[in-house]
Amino acid sequence: MYSCLLQFSRFLASHTSAFVLMVGALAFWQPALFDWVRGNVQSAVLGFIMLTMGMTLSPQDFRILAQRPLDIALGAVAQYTIMPLLAWALVACFDLPRGVAVGLVLVGCCPGGVSSNIMSFLCRGDVAFSVGMTTVSTLLAPVVTPLLVLRLAGASINVDAVGMFRSILFVTIFPVTIGTIGNALWSSKDGYRRFCSAMPGASVIGLACIVGGVISACGSHFLESGLLIFVTIFLHNTLGYVLGYLVGRICGMNRAKRRTLSIEVGMQNAGLATVLSGRHFAALPEAAVASALCCVWHSVAGTLLAGVFKTLDRLRGLQLDKDTPPIQEQAEHPGQN
Repeated sequence: MYSCLLQFSRFLASHTSAFVLMVGALAFWQPALFDWVRGNVQSAVLGFIMLTMGMTLSPQDFRILAQRPLDIALGAVAQYTIMPLLAWALVACFDLPRGVAVGLVLVGCCPGGVSSNIMSFLCRGDVAFSVGMTTVSTLLAPVVTPLLVLRLAGASINVDAVGMFRSILFVTIFPVTIGTIGNALWSSKDGYRRFCSAMPGASVIGLACIVGGVISACGSHFLESGLLIFVTIFLHNTLGYVLGYLVGRICGMNRAKRRTLSIEVGMQNAGLATVLSGRHFAALPEAAVASALCCVWHSVAGTLLAGVFKTLDRLRGLQLDKDTPPIQEQAEHPGQN
């Protein structure tokens, strides 16, 4: 039974984008199936996803902050400047409708996505760097995300920065903290490790339910938003990957770190943006639509980018830089440099 559950979890983790797309399509045609994913339930689902992230963190992961402060600081600055400013520029360039604009800015101001760690692993990136960046950007999110949204979107819409701070605190920091404490207390127990190994699949299901809930509530707005929303989401995400990689190159990072920085900058926690859109911008359903579309597209594009990096390695016969640990070692000790 456990082996089947583990295989199913790994299958879902390896096919995140396809599964989320399938659930999104199902919610569009049968919205009643996901009517229950609303309001507090939606927040609870995201809290569960963040709990599973905390369950993967160990004291070794937090030592990265002391061992590699310059890398982590550079990553955090890139995370919270490139994507918010790109969103603001695209809103101004395309004169986006207010709801779509708020959704795109909100996604740009959110921390890095949890699945970015998986993508870094798949493309032979620096997994320890990825975990460190995701952790720091998540810890900064309750303060930085509301302030950025207030600065970039506050002129056109009323932004409850204090309320957003509380929401992010409850659906990200508290669950991550609980999961981290649990990992510190019980990581040596076989039962706990077996339980954790099945969590990636549960997180994928949770993310799909969040997307399904938004589509069931706002499905009609997908067609009304037109092609422009898809174009801007594509540009926002793609330019984030490109600029993140260029920042790593300019700063002299090795290939593995450049790849990780690219993925960490480009992949946002759009699930958090979706929940915040529904809670704080309910009068603008297009904001939740844009965030939900980002959930789907970031998963698809992140998988594609990881595949491109792997293909380039295979075609050119490239090897990892000498100062990057072998991928097997990173997988076994993701918190070590």
